[in-house]
Amino acid sequence: MASHKLFLIAFLVSLSSSMMINTCSASRHLLQQQPLPQIPNFPIPAMGLPPLPSTLPQPTLPTIPTSIPSFRMPNLPAFPSLPTNFPSIPFFTPPPSTTSSP
Repeated sequence: MASHKLFLIAFLVSLSSSMMINTCSASRHLLQQQPLPQIPNFPIPAMGLPPLPSTLPQPTLPTIPTSIPSFRMPNLPAFPSLPTNFPSIPFFTPPPSTTSSP
């Protein structure tokens, strides 16, 4: 059983090392190639658009009222007040002391 594990480990190591060698040789090959010629930047041809008219209609802004009308807030319901004394729950109250004081 140990020989199978050893064989599998050796196979995986050899496979990964061969893949690494292939990757390194491919990258070296790409680095040794001559660079591609640069494509010159061609000027963008001017589009035959007519010039904009100098007298464009000015947009009109809507008038904003200077005073904001008052808005009355609705009455909120009153929250009930918390009770000051809570009823005792028998399960949570401590048991009565059974020791008598001398």
